[in-house]
Amino acid sequence: MINIQIKKLTEEAHVPQYQTDEAAGFDLHSVEDYVLKVGERKLIKTGLSMAFPKGYELQIRPRSGLAYKHGITCLNTPGTIDSDYRGEIMVLLINHGGEDFHIKKDERIAQAVLNEIKQATFSVVEELSETDRGAGGFGSTGK
Repeated sequence: MINIQIKKLTEEAHVPQYQTDEAAGFDLHSVEDYVLKVGERKLIKTGLSMAFPKGYELQIRPRSGLAYKHGITCLNTPGTIDSDYRGEIMVLLINHGGEDFHIKKDERIAQAVLNEIKQATFSVVEELSETDRGAGGFGSTGK
């Protein structure tokens, strides 16, 4: 288990929790009411800031039920929260649905997944190794 330290920026903020023993992500809640109009994008506040160990990131992802039922999803998915960020966690939502969506205070608006990361080193070379695929992209491997 990895410890995530939580700072509540407002009394209404929900301390995250996993909904089942095997859940990969924990839910993030809105601390504000807002009407997200069709096609609109908005940063929604969670009222939380977090600290977790170096070598990890927090990925912000859509909730499948909101996406399926209402067309509400996260932009920049997955969004990355770096281990050195200490500001408020906010969720960038967009309404791809057919009608305005009422986000209610305390509503679960996204999920977050703690993910281990590794940083890379970079080497400038004259040539890259050959592969069967080569430079083929955007559909080059089939339908």
